[in-house]
Amino acid sequence: MTREVVVGVLGNLEVRVGDVPVPVGHARQRSVLAVLSTEVDRVVGLDLLIDRIWGGRSPGRSRSVVRTYVSNLRRALDSTGITITWQGNGYRLTTDLDAVDLHRFRSLLGSARASDDPRRALELADEALALWRGEPLAELDTPWARTVREQLHLELTAARVDRADWALECGRHGDLLPELTTRAAEQPLDERTAGQVMLALYRTGRQANALEHYQHTRRLLAEELGVDPGPALQRLHQRILTADPTLTPAAPPRRTVRTVAPRQLPAPPALFVGRRDELDRLDSALDASDTPSTVVISALAGAGGIGKTWLALHWAHRNVDRFPDGQLFVDLRGFSPDGEPLDPGAAVRGFLDALGVDPGGLPTDLDAQAALYRSLVADKRMLVVLDNAATVDQVVPLLPGTPTCTVLVTGRTRLASLVDRHGAAHVQLDVLTDAEARQLLTRRLGAARIDAEPEAVDELVELCGRYPLALAITARHASFRPQGPLAEFAAELRDLGLDVLDNDDPAASLPAVLSWSLHGLTTELREAFALLAVAPGPDIDLPAATSLTGLSAVRTRKALHALEDRSLLDRRPHGRHAMHDLVRAYAATLVQDLPEPVRRAALERVVDFYLHTAHTADRHLNPHRAPIRLDPPATGTHPHPLPDYPAALAWLGSHHPHLLAAQHTAATHARHQTVWHLAWSLNTFHQLRGLHHDDLEVWQAAADAAAHLPDSTTHPHILRLLGRAHSELGQQEQAVTHLHHALDLAAHQENPAQQAFTHLALAQVWERRRDDRQALDHAHHALDLFRSCGQPVGEAIALNTMGWTAARMGDHDTARDHCRAALALHRHHDDPGGEAHTLDSLGFIDHHTGRHHDAIAHYQQALTLFRTLDNTTEAADTLSHLGHPHAALGNHEQARAVWTEALELYREQGRDTDADQVRQQLDDLDKAAAGRDVT
Repeated sequence: MTREVVVGVLGNLEVRVGDVPVPVGHARQRSVLAVLSTEVDRVVGLDLLIDRIWGGRSPGRSRSVVRTYVSNLRRALDSTGITITWQGNGYRLTTDLDAVDLHRFRSLLGSARASDDPRRALELADEALALWRGEPLAELDTPWARTVREQLHLELTAARVDRADWALECGRHGDLLPELTTRAAEQPLDERTAGQVMLALYRTGRQANALEHYQHTRRLLAEELGVDPGPALQRLHQRILTADPTLTPAAPPRRTVRTVAPRQLPAPPALFVGRRDELDRLDSALDASDTPSTVVISALAGAGGIGKTWLALHWAHRNVDRFPDGQLFVDLRGFSPDGEPLDPGAAVRGFLDALGVDPGGLPTDLDAQAALYRSLVADKRMLVVLDNAATVDQVVPLLPGTPTCTVLVTGRTRLASLVDRHGAAHVQLDVLTDAEARQLLTRRLGAARIDAEPEAVDELVELCGRYPLALAITARHASFRPQGPLAEFAAELRDLGLDVLDNDDPAASLPAVLSWSLHGLTTELREAFALLAVAPGPDIDLPAATSLTGLSAVRTRKALHALEDRSLLDRRPHGRHAMHDLVRAYAATLVQDLPEPVRRAALERVVDFYLHTAHTADRHLNPHRAPIRLDPPATGTHPHPLPDYPAALAWLGSHHPHLLAAQHTAATHARHQTVWHLAWSLNTFHQLRGLHHDDLEVWQAAADAAAHLPDSTTHPHILRLLGRAHSELGQQEQAVTHLHHALDLAAHQENPAQQAFTHLALAQVWERRRDDRQALDHAHHALDLFRSCGQPVGEAIALNTMGWTAARMGDHDTARDHCRAALALHRHHDDPGGEAHTLDSLGFIDHHTGRHHDAIAHYQQALTLFRTLDNTTEAADTLSHLGHPHAALGNHEQARAVWTEALELYREQGRDTDADQVRQQLDDLDKAAAGRDVT
């Protein structure tokens, strides 16, 4: 009896005892086990081990790191019979040689080559080749690993060539021909492969093609190497020419078929809930029976565990009476623990067996087997469920050729050509709704337990992201502890995250199920998948992803599409891509497997992308603002070009969450300069949109970073804008403290411009504290300082502030003079934002001096400019102001219209105090109207 493989290195390293996987840690720790497993019962010196693992790029204290890894491995392997001991100057792994797939592969091939029975040799070769699950030593990319991989690939090629000889001796020429043809195309000068192709062609009745292949090979040998075919190939050519009867194997036995109605559907899922729209789509596809009903069920917003198989089986059992001639089911293992998709030939043979075909009478060629399968199901009302498909090539041979059959295909890839070429319907699966998620938990835990803790249930649903498998695992945990409060399970999920959803049984572990989606991905795609998990913000677009990955835009686009095709990414509107929270949490665990310089460089590039693009955007929004100098972006960063004001405002609006997250990332990685630069780049946008809470957050982060900045001249700037952010939120005490500190620093540094802007901020604070005299004082100081350092736009802002304050104090003539002077300066220096503010001040002055028509005109001009600049914060204030002269003139409908619009904007901006004031104005207007009606 063949012994089960315990350690697998012919692919991603894995350890199993029977069918139970043994967790052996992260990729680098697995690499230690992989190296030792290739040298069973041999001592691997510590220095040699380090070199094989890191390839000359070993970290500091690498010896201590290896000792830690070995210690962890010993604990993990304690129950497996595998031991790792220290001997002399290195480590020795001890186990049965057959317990390691690499050594078993070599042992099986040795036995096959020593056998006199070609059937036995073929069995042994097939068993050996089945051990290959992908790229050997996949965790390692060192010179040693590359050399070993190259040698193993040579051994694999030799094994396949030997196997072809044994298969030909057993009469399997039909099955072999496609494989041999491919190999001959890859190795056209290999005479042994050429001979195998010729023999297979001849035995399938294609003598002319066999002779033609010989002549093709002969020409290539002459042109490339200047030689003729060897004696063996020449003898085979002569035997084919003369139709040597010894070349023909014995005829296969006649095929017999029994009449069978298969019933292969697995049991329906017990926890199935919801999916009404998707079930309706499947019903509609079945009703359209004029063409073969092929339906592809795929997961749009998640990978494994989204419920594709549950949906297929639930629908199949609900409609089983519509398929009286039988139901076929096969798991194509496109994404499964062993990582090897099922060969379509094996699936066809399984279906033929289920349909009653005698195995001894099967045709050897896959095309012939598929044709027989189609013949047997022709005109029958059958359901074929092809679960867990990886590629269209797996599916096409299993498609019936009759419209009476229905096919359901599930898979994590989109199988686009199945939709394009075979007219398959495409049912996309997303996560469950809130109601469906609660229903799933109720099914498992009972209504009483769910109703007893509604808040805990809401949190469980949110933490599971309404992901079906995550909810099922959570329900399983809770069912095992029926007395445990659901709030405890929510706390565990909140604190431990993805670890709570793990399990030794891969099918019951969300991380394991998600990991199967990575089988077959290139190193580049795996790295992109991991890096996307740590990209700042809730999602990402192509320009940001290009900087994150360091790839070209074309390769990044292909990577995003490939991950989307595998349901690892979700396409959002406006060209954005996002991961489900649980998929992102899983991907984040893979980031630690990347080398630290790779992780650091990726985050530097993407943060610099956001910083430099935001800086460009701010220069469009506020061109009169004194610029700051940024360091050049990291190599491989490609900031997004923004041509004008509207593009800048739109980009900032779309990427605001990413910019906040980028600042947090910069702070986490001690990029203090970037933290303050991002705060600066966001300031104008925050003022335009009234995002005062966000503004306070970014400036507080900048203040925390200030102590680490080499240039102390930035400190008053940061403190001033931090104080201003506090003031905008009504926190005037904190504002005054920060602003006076900023003023002292600016005076000490002899920076008059910074002092002037700080005085303006203090004027705003005292205005809000209803102390107009102090406000006017600070505005006057600002005016003198701006004039002394030659800043006319700053001078205009100070004049407008003085005019506004004077108007509040009742000195309207002085106020009008200041504001007219400010307006002239703003217009002369092309500052539409400053012009709009000043027009608003003039409207206020006109209204309070009884010139209501002039007030409306000034307010309308200000409003037009604010709307042109898309400054919704100031537009709301101007609308609020505009209602007063309308009301004073008796234009009550106009007043109601502008105040209603202002109220909507204040609510959107979270400005509750302003909203309450406008609501009171509307109430007063309605009361006045009611009074007029009574009169």
